[in-house]
Amino acid sequence: MKLYTRTGDQGKTSLVGGRVDKDHLRVEAYGTIDEANSFIGWALALLVDDARFHDLCGELQKIQHELFDCGGDLAIVNGKLPYKATEEMVAFLEQRIDAYVQEAPPLQKFILPGGSKAAAALHMARTVTRRAERCIVSLQKAEPINDVVLKYMNRLSDYLFAAARVVNARLGVGDVEYERSAIVFRDKEEGQ
Repeated sequence: MKLYTRTGDQGKTSLVGGRVDKDHLRVEAYGTIDEANSFIGWALALLVDDARFHDLCGELQKIQHELFDCGGDLAIVNGKLPYKATEEMVAFLEQRIDAYVQEAPPLQKFILPGGSKAAAALHMARTVTRRAERCIVSLQKAEPINDVVLKYMNRLSDYLFAAARVVNARLGVGDVEYERSAIVFRDKEEGQ
C-alpha cells in the first residue's frame, strides 16, 4: 500500500459523494476533529501506564473511535450512507460527565488549563474540540450534516474538561483558579 496517491496535488480531496477543495468547510471540520483526536491520543499515552486511570483510558479510546465516526459522517456529501454518530454516544458522555463532576472537588470559579501533564493534554484536546465545534456550526449553516455530530462535539468538550479535573484530583494536583474570576459555578439548589 502506498501512503501517497498524488490525487490531492491540485488542492482537491475526495469525500463520500464527490471531490472538494482541501479548504472546504467539510474538510476543515473533520480535519479539526482529527486534531482533537490526536490530542486525546497524547493524553491517553500519558495516562495508560497508571492503574488509577484504567477507566478513563478505556473511555478515551472509545471516544477516539467515535471521533472517526463523526469525521466520517461529516465526509458524506450526498447523504446516502447511514450515519454512525448516535444519540447514545452523546448520552454516554453525559453520564460520564455527571460522574466526574461528582468525583472532582467542587468548582466555583474558572480554572486555568493545566495542572498535571495529562490534564494539560486533555485541556488541549478540549480547546481543539471547541474549535471543531465552531467549524461544524459553520458547515451546518452551509450544508446538511448529521446534527448529532455537533451535539457530540459540544458534549465532548465538557467531558474533556471534567476528565482533566478528575485526572488532577486523582493525582493530588489542585486546579489553579483564575485569580480574577467571579463565582460562576453554583449548585443548582443553591441558586434557586
